[in-house]
Amino acid sequence: MRLLITGAAGFIGSNYVRNLLSGAYGDSGVQVTALDKLTYAGNLENLTPVRDHPGFTFVHGDICDARLLAELMPGHDAVVNFAAETHVDRSITSADAFVQTNVVGTAGVLQAAMDACVPRVVHVSTDEVYGSIDSGSWTEESPLLPNSPYASAKAGADLLARAFARTYGLDVRVTRCSNNYGPYQHPEKIVPLFVTNLLRGETVPLYGDGLNVRDWLHVDDHCRGIHLVLEQGQPGEVYNIGGGQELTNRQLTHLLLEICGAGPERIRAVPDRPGHDRRYSINDAKLRALGYTPRVAFAEGLAATVAWYRDNPQWWQPLRRDPVV
Repeated sequence: MRLLITGAAGFIGSNYVRNLLSGAYGDSGVQVTALDKLTYAGNLENLTPVRDHPGFTFVHGDICDARLLAELMPGHDAVVNFAAETHVDRSITSADAFVQTNVVGTAGVLQAAMDACVPRVVHVSTDEVYGSIDSGSWTEESPLLPNSPYASAKAGADLLARAFARTYGLDVRVTRCSNNYGPYQHPEKIVPLFVTNLLRGETVPLYGDGLNVRDWLHVDDHCRGIHLVLEQGQPGEVYNIGGGQELTNRQLTHLLLEICGAGPERIRAVPDRPGHDRRYSINDAKLRALGYTPRVAFAEGLAATVAWYRDNPQWWQPLRRDPVV
């Protein structure tokens, strides 16, 4: 199988590439073309473990470059589109890059795949497109009610995927995941931000009352779910991918404090961000019917993630020069 992976040097995309080429999904002889723009969140070091793999080719480029996509796309058996701007806080400051990459870029990927007659496309999205839910859980049939510029741009991309499936018959499948955590995540996100702050002896900034609820999913489980959708999903369908571990941000913070041997005095209350969604919760029964179940126990996964950041300061310290909230 020959796969084009966009956003391949980012947190989730690089995890998928490393696992794919290591045989974690049982594939043999797979060929990967890894495409990444290498913005601040794309890091070639994330792909170092597979750099010399005979099935790996890296291309530095932008999914908004139609000419490049037209050159790369032919001959691939599938495309998995991870490429996106993803940080909510940055989208609130400036939405332009999110619209350009997440909407325009996704449209370009879909068009290029259709033009090149690529048999399958998996578009990787987020549960944030559903908005906020007070009780119960979203299914794939729930309406899209995004509240942040980031989530709105991802919802726009999801709707484009739907349109290409319905209008042109393109085999495109959409996945929507809950909050990811794990190694190689950029330290602007809550888990690595809090962990690296604690390792540096700093406080951790907790938004508002800290009672916003998120479902947590280890990146390994997320990528297994994506690969399952690639192999067994149905054309034009959406699949939620959850971790089954709902926590308030305050609960998550105290778990990280405990693992890092720090006390509650290290929590710094900060004003809530605009439009902060209160609760996310997804029902992933549709994917579980295909055989998916999370394998990484949250307590073990979180402890292993903290240990990875503790053991790899050379990876994250240069990234902390970039302003984070």
